[in-house]
Amino acid sequence: MRCEDIATHPDFRQLCTLERIAVDLRYATLDNFVGRNLYGALDCGWVHHLAATGLEQAAALLEQEAPGHRLLVLDAVRPHRVQIQLWDHLDGTDLRQYVADPARGSIHSFGMALDATLIDPQGRELDMGTGYDEMTELSHPKLEAAHLASGQLTAQQVRNRELLRRVMTQSGFNAIDNEWWHFDMGDRQHVRSTFTRVD
Repeated sequence: MRCEDIATHPDFRQLCTLERIAVDLRYATLDNFVGRNLYGALDCGWVHHLAATGLEQAAALLEQEAPGHRLLVLDAVRPHRVQIQLWDHLDGTDLRQYVADPARGSIHSFGMALDATLIDPQGRELDMGTGYDEMTELSHPKLEAAHLASGQLTAQQVRNRELLRRVMTQSGFNAIDNEWWHFDMGDRQHVRSTFTRVD
């Protein structure tokens, strides 16, 4: 399905209809690792309805744990054509571990993955120790204990990440080892074989 037709597809929900969710799609700005607006006129503020339900649950859990804080969605549905651009941009580097091979397909392209962080009651992003899409080992959740021990991450930065992970994973999302901001839902093979891909 072309991204231009997403509003007519019953499987997808618009992020702006979800309560207590803030949105700042970084690939629709210059503030991303490619340094240009990759979405242009495309409306990518959508997720699959299963992911939308999970997001709503995560927002409710966050309100219980940290009243006034909100989830900030940094990327949601990512058209396959944009995934190809990200993959090509990293050609010849050792950074492709951070971008799904378009030959397999990104779970983002099915609306079943999203990138997120947390904002405080004043709308400021919590300090996670690295920026979004910072492609270094400091961004890897699996290395947080070592980075904490070495002083590269503070206890507060790790607590902020843990809060984000907790509300997301308790709401049905899966975290990954090398990006604190990425969460996807469902078995990846099942999603790729049965869900509608946005191109």
